[in-house]
Amino acid sequence: MSLRPQPDREFVLTLSCPDRSGLVHAVSGFLVRHSGNIRESQQFDDRLQDRFFMRVHFDVSDPATSLETLRSGFAPVAEAYRITWQLHNASTPTRTLIMVSKFGHCLNDLLFRWRTGALNIEVPAIVSNHPDFAPLAESYGIPFHHVPVTPETKPEAEARLLELVERLDVDLVVLARYMQILSNDLCKQLEGRAINIHHSFLPSFKGARPYVQAHERGVKLVGATAHYVTPDLDEGPIIEQDVMRVSHAQSPETLVTLGRDVEAQVLARAVEWHSQSRVMINGRRTVVFR
Repeated sequence: MSLRPQPDREFVLTLSCPDRSGLVHAVSGFLVRHSGNIRESQQFDDRLQDRFFMRVHFDVSDPATSLETLRSGFAPVAEAYRITWQLHNASTPTRTLIMVSKFGHCLNDLLFRWRTGALNIEVPAIVSNHPDFAPLAESYGIPFHHVPVTPETKPEAEARLLELVERLDVDLVVLARYMQILSNDLCKQLEGRAINIHHSFLPSFKGARPYVQAHERGVKLVGATAHYVTPDLDEGPIIEQDVMRVSHAQSPETLVTLGRDVEAQVLARAVEWHSQSRVMINGRRTVVFR
């Protein structure tokens, strides 16, 4: 198992820009000038869009080199090459607000991974439109916010959510089987920082009881998709997918159980990669540096 990044000594730079010669040299030169040593570097050249993507995890040997110093130092490079970029302290956990309804498998899995150190996140709050998982939140010492949602109260509920996001300085919102459709306005305000999970039968088996529908059609694979939330329901940029093979011998109840396992694993990987700055949005797609 890899060691945790050293606070204020390890950083992650992610960038995208129009592709041109000299980009890697410019980034390398910036690192040399700031006592940087590359630990991991990945890049992707999207030739169809003529766009370059890069992620660099590096450490610095000079104790006087701070995050602010690095950001100031990279700004001229970014301007020269028209780079869209982010630079983070690699050890800083991603402040993650988790939303849930009545299915708790993804919530429980994320909390366990967080508690055991498998996810570099902080969970300042859990929000639900039902009170069912208040005891689970309490067992982890996490504030639980019951925010009921009806057609009449939906605007107030979303305003309450945004208030929590801003007040708690939330970096990421995770819909861990939160069974409410977010408004277009809320989706836009959370663009690029809200992740949803759904079963991969969509759009073939929409509506209630999708696993029953899948069983009736004799599916041979069950799966899940984690994606960023957009106003287009369940059609945001995909971060991760996985499947599990099934057979005619399995009941609808067994399909539900298997499906929940896949959902939890896929969502956890998506949260992990996002928290490590490994996911970059590329139009309707993503670039994922695993």
